[in-house]
Amino acid sequence: MKNGNDARLVQSEDRKYTKLEYVEPSQADRLDSDPIQKETVEQTNSNQREATRKRHVGAWVAAAVLICLAVGAAHLSNVIPVTKTPAAAAAPVPSVVVSAPVTKEVVPQLQFLGQFSAVDRVELRAQVGGTLTRIGFKDGDVVKQGDLLFQIDPTPYQIKLNEGTAQLESANARLELAERELNRANQLRLKNVIPPQDLDQKVAENQAAEAAVDSARAAIADAKFDLDYCQIISPFTGKIGTHLVSVGNLIAGSRAESSPTTLLATIVSIDPIYLNFDMSESDYLVFLRQRTKQSGPLANKVTIALSDENAFTREGTLDFVDNTLDRSSGTIHARATIPNKDLLLTPGEFARIRVDLGAPEPSLLVPDASVLNDQSNHIVMTVDANNTVVPKVVELGDIRHGLRVIRSGLARTDRVVIEGVLLVAPGVKVNPSNGTIREKSDQLAVLKP
Repeated sequence: MKNGNDARLVQSEDRKYTKLEYVEPSQADRLDSDPIQKETVEQTNSNQREATRKRHVGAWVAAAVLICLAVGAAHLSNVIPVTKTPAAAAAPVPSVVVSAPVTKEVVPQLQFLGQFSAVDRVELRAQVGGTLTRIGFKDGDVVKQGDLLFQIDPTPYQIKLNEGTAQLESANARLELAERELNRANQLRLKNVIPPQDLDQKVAENQAAEAAVDSARAAIADAKFDLDYCQIISPFTGKIGTHLVSVGNLIAGSRAESSPTTLLATIVSIDPIYLNFDMSESDYLVFLRQRTKQSGPLANKVTIALSDENAFTREGTLDFVDNTLDRSSGTIHARATIPNKDLLLTPGEFARIRVDLGAPEPSLLVPDASVLNDQSNHIVMTVDANNTVVPKVVELGDIRHGLRVIRSGLARTDRVVIEGVLLVAPGVKVNPSNGTIREKSDQLAVLKP
């Protein structure tokens, strides 16, 4: 391009493109006289100015967005520390209620859940067969020893007894004749009237007659036995179940149960009654160690409470502990005998049983809610002189007077957290206030359906 020359846009003849050319001043002057070329140059300049303006506007918008983001980030960086710092710095001190454990004379006991069973249980079956003619009880009655329960038709057995009686009379008559003949033979033999063999024959006939009498008497006893057992009576005082055979049925009987027999009913004794329960291995060891320190009835005393009773008022005696532990369950079977004068206890019922282990001894008691479980340990939260929470691992006993017995791990002077236990943790400072542990009646809560 030469100095002093002007530029111009030249459009092709088919107007498909436009190109920039440099012309001499004389040629630029001619553009003024050409309207088409002038209009084209002005339109191109206008497009270039609009594109330049849009680029400037986009640059200003981008700059404004960046400024806003920077301002927002700076604002957030200033706000976050302000909101976090007060919450972390102002942690409130939990308030709890503390009290010394209750000291009380408590009889060492073990408590179990047991089930009643009958001392005696008998299945009533007939020893003779025949037609059932009478039932002498109502289902579920308490029957006494010797009461008539079932009656079997005695007619065939009475006939058999009569037949045996007749055989006995005949045998007695033959025996009487044999004895007279033997006496005559003895007299004749003394006079050498009859040979010795005749006397021997009379002796044998007399002995045979005596044997016939004995056989007839045995037949009568057998017939009388069958006749007597046509009546089935209660072997003891107890409670009878439902009758399993109705009147008019032919029942099968057997003295030695060598053949199938008919089950008529079941009767169980109810006074006294057994209470069966199982001890775990750990409880059994405690029981053995305590029992060696005691002697007499105190070591075997038990008290029980039924599911609808709120007091351990019934007493009994622990009279059996098995000789081996069950390998599958790790328990040992035990049994107590309970008097049942009011006939309220029924086989199959459940009851709670307490086994006394010795004389009363001082014990520490705390609310059961104050005891926390930590895997295999039991923990009680205490507060020391600096108002710091100190956990203590304790060994638990049973519930007495509404409180949990602490066997070991706690001192009388410890301040136990009795309210707000879930708000504290070991080593945390607390704001303690003194409270009182309230005892309850040493009873069971009534179990309502």
